[in-house]
Amino acid sequence: MYDAIKKQDKELFAALEGEETREREGLELIPSENYVSKAVREAQGSILTNKYAEGYPGRRYYGGQEFTDQAEAFAIERVKKLFGASFANVQPHSGANANIGMYFALLQPGDTVLGMDLSHGGHLTHGHPVTYITKFFNFVRYKMKDVETGEIDYDDMLAVAKAHKPKIILAGFSAYSRELDYAKFVAIAREVGAYAVIDAAHIAGLIAGKAAKNPFDYGFDIMTSTTHKTLRGPRGGIILTRESEELAKKIDKAIFPGLQGGPLMHVIAAKAVAFSEALHPSFQTYAAQILTNAKAMEAVFKANNVRMLGGGTSNHLILADVFGSLAIPGKVAEKVLDTVGITLNKNVIADDTRSPMDPSGIRFGTPAITTRGFTEKESTRVAELMLQALQGKDDEVTLKAVHQEIKDLCAKFPIPDTFV
Repeated sequence: MYDAIKKQDKELFAALEGEETREREGLELIPSENYVSKAVREAQGSILTNKYAEGYPGRRYYGGQEFTDQAEAFAIERVKKLFGASFANVQPHSGANANIGMYFALLQPGDTVLGMDLSHGGHLTHGHPVTYITKFFNFVRYKMKDVETGEIDYDDMLAVAKAHKPKIILAGFSAYSRELDYAKFVAIAREVGAYAVIDAAHIAGLIAGKAAKNPFDYGFDIMTSTTHKTLRGPRGGIILTRESEELAKKIDKAIFPGLQGGPLMHVIAAKAVAFSEALHPSFQTYAAQILTNAKAMEAVFKANNVRMLGGGTSNHLILADVFGSLAIPGKVAEKVLDTVGITLNKNVIADDTRSPMDPSGIRFGTPAITTRGFTEKESTRVAELMLQALQGKDDEVTLKAVHQEIKDLCAKFPIPDTFV
């Protein structure tokens, strides 16, 4: 692999080889990361990277689009089937672009969006003040009613919605470990005349694999998502519309020409491959195992009295308060675990008194280790090794032993090339 790069660019070749070794010999627990198949990688590195294809299938601004139209049509039809959507835009370059395009399709400058507070599990693109999107639209927030159970304060959400009259009520999250009550979201949206939108980036694979509820079954109007994470595709975004052709047309216009130029056709081809893989019956087995593995890890942390936001998990991720439970800042925990071959991320917890760059928590999940073939047994052991490393963070002998066991596990469960 990388033969041409090796001859032409030795510095970059070394970086690629280093990353390949890191992934092969270490465990990926960041909930927003996963491994893709060889077929996805081939599509993303394919000849389609040469082709400029502004517009949409059958409506391009340049000639020579016979095969780009086919590739994009494959992606559109497959993702519609996966999620039960009537319309799909597969061109967003990222989940952030998908959300921004959705906002510009549905809103006028100054309109209001009601989304989850970042510290309670939301995402930057849901209206954090550091993002430029807040210069165009007004964002108000809902939170958890009880951070120990993860229950959303739906009464407060309704009160905020009545007071601020948002045009969009946005479900979805980045670091929230429980299920949302979709029926309540839709009911509140209907009461105030708002669109019900879900950013399903983190749980799209669980929805596609029928391991989690489909928001469209509860009347959501639009779903945005990334195509990596639990969906196990290339890095990119999608916007799905349940049934309104009018909304779908607005979304298409917002993405192109409104927000992006030519689509990345090689990435769209890779999305098409990933959607095909997710339509295979084996993907449902995979999605279910993600949840089972997360519960196995939860059990270990619960048995060791480590506080988990929301009291545990109902999806693919866990947010643990390591500062409150182990007197270890999240930043330190991330670094310690990195040294033993376990990659995760430091993360703020609800109403954290520490800073985002030095928070109280760590966020981790099971999509990538499940791709490697881990079951409850291996997931339980990984959780035990995490705690062993954290509790022995100043003991080189302990850390060395944990690192070796992680390497042995990775050798036993190599990253697969094919999933179907």
